Amino acid sequence: IIQDLPEKQEMTVFCPLTAEQATLYQRVVEASLAEIESADGIQRRGMILALLVKLKQICNHPLLFKDKTDNSSTPSSKKSAIAISPQQSGKLQRLEEMLEELIAEGDRALIFTQFAEWGKLLQPYLQKQLDQEILFLYGSTSKQQREEMIDRFQNDPEGPKIFILSLKAGGTGLNLTRANHVFHYDRWWNPAVENQATDRVFRIGQTRNVQVHKFVCSGTLE
Repeated sequence: IIQDLPEKQEMTVFCPLTAEQATLYQRVVEASLAEIESADGIQRRGMILALLVKLKQICNHPLLFKDKTDNSSTPSSKKSAIAISPQQSGKLQRLEEMLEELIAEGDRALIFTQFAEWGKLLQPYLQKQLDQEILFLYGSTSKQQREEMIDRFQNDPEGPKIFILSLKAGGTGLNLTRANHVFHYDRWWNPAVENQATDRVFRIGQTRNVQVHKFVCSGTLE
């Protein structure tokens, strides 16, 4: 079966941290390590895991980290409407550049992220910047909405060309061979989970070469 499929090219896309990201990253590392030093046992392991998640959020975009640490009563629906800026994130700048190029070529893409909150911020941003509809599937998406989005992406010639999916909700059980680009915007702990997500595209029915782009912030835990 593998011999019958077109080629798959996997590449790591190195993105620089912006000045804001680097400052925030360093501050969180220093503060967290000081706390971890004085902890032990299960508490220590929990704090280390929490630190890793925070750093991954900062690598995505500072606003994602700030949203997670914001204790205000602002509803999540209002937070998702907050405008994000590409000048704050090296990854976002690179993603936008690459999406513009592939759309110009008539290609289609899936974008995977482990953070549903990031998808909620990214979808309206890309719709405005690229001037077109962007689909977004995550855990709270109803079964009917899920099926409608998949059908439009796969079968509608005029349908959306970009599909954002949360890794947990969209990483298995979907056939999305209309895309020929896969973006892993943030990296998961287990490579097998990423590979399962990539296989939504690289599977029977795929007729074009598939390009897999794995975003990594230089000089970070990623």
